[in-house]
Amino acid sequence: MTETERDTIRRLLKTFGIQADEAMVAHLARTPQGQPVKIRLILEDLSDYGPTPPETPLHLEIEGELRS
Repeated sequence: MTETERDTIRRLLKTFGIQADEAMVAHLARTPQGQPVKIRLILEDLSDYGPTPPETPLHLEIEGELRS
C-alpha cells in the first residue's frame, strides 16, 4: 500500500469522524434526556467487483450506547 493510499484512507476516516460527531450531537439534542441511544457504525465496501469479488469482503460493525 502506498503512502498516498494511506493518506486517502485517513482523510476519509477523519471526514467521517467529524460528520459522525456532528450528527450524533445533533441527534442527542433532539432525543429525550435520560434514555440511552444505541448506535451502530458500519464500514462496508460497496464496490462492484463483477465476477471476481475479494475472498473476504470488507465489513466492520461497531455498536455502542450514548448516554445523555
